[in-house]
Amino acid sequence: MSKLKVISVDLAKNVFQVCGMNTRNKVVFNRTLKRNDLASFMANQEATLVAMEACYSSHYWARLFESMGHKVNLLPAQHVSPFVQGNKSDYNDAVAIAEASQRPNITPVPIKTVEQQDIQCLHRLRERYVSSRTALINQARGLLSEFGMTAAQGHNSFLKLIQEVCEPTHAGISPLLKIQLRNVADDYYHLTDRIDEVTATLTKVAQQQPNCKLLLTIPGIGAINATSIYSAIGNGSQFANGREFSVWLGLTPKSKSSGEKSSSGGITKRGNRYLRKQLVHGARAALSRSKNKTDQLSKWVNQLVERRGINKACVALASRLARIAWVLLQRRETYKASV
Repeated sequence: MSKLKVISVDLAKNVFQVCGMNTRNKVVFNRTLKRNDLASFMANQEATLVAMEACYSSHYWARLFESMGHKVNLLPAQHVSPFVQGNKSDYNDAVAIAEASQRPNITPVPIKTVEQQDIQCLHRLRERYVSSRTALINQARGLLSEFGMTAAQGHNSFLKLIQEVCEPTHAGISPLLKIQLRNVADDYYHLTDRIDEVTATLTKVAQQQPNCKLLLTIPGIGAINATSIYSAIGNGSQFANGREFSVWLGLTPKSKSSGEKSSSGGITKRGNRYLRKQLVHGARAALSRSKNKTDQLSKWVNQLVERRGINKACVALASRLARIAWVLLQRRETYKASV
């Protein structure tokens, strides 16, 4: 068997496709392996480049293969698709991954540490709790509106409405529905407790993790944003500059050009949707507190509000906060407002 140049693995749940390619870019083998056989197979191979798509369970396998002495490249899935020849199959996907791994213009995805994945899991759980609570509130509001009962926006107004309609003396709804609305209130408090618990855990992590402590000094970035940035990019070394980080988040304008004509549209909305949303929320909070401040960042965003409106200013501030976050992570410095 020729010396292998790259081993590509098409990840799955139980059956994996493994392709070996030699230095002449010829396929030496392309076989299927069960989950229990993959680790032992890779341990018996000489140290080489292992390529995989950055997808389900890829970071776990990447850490495992690196512990065996291999060099691992995680490739963005959208950059692998153009190399698939023929019909979609595990066999062709494995060959495409091996081909894409040898292209110099495809930047691999950094491998997450266990700590980063732990923090990311907490964010995913918290997001699900928040989504479930919002759905619960909207459904209860919709059901009560059928009986002519409405309330103003906000959690306090919703809770006040539930308490009023559940009173024994309230005659607007039947006792049958009151029992279910009391269960709705119990579910609301249960989800709120879960959200508060996860938020407290993330706050504790942010206060102890060195990278998060640097990010906490930036206006508009609290424990939620600091931990989500760290779980997504680590120290940000995969980006050449802060603008690349902003582009990856989808916070930069779409660019269209042909010949001598070029135009810019709305933001691309590519990349990490959750992190982009959190940064925009953080920028909105920072913007609401910048009216009477005299530092350079506050003056810039206030002038932008006057020229372009508050919504566009929030997105622009979110993009600038992302660039500042990258700079602080690279320089290992805290944020200092420029007067």
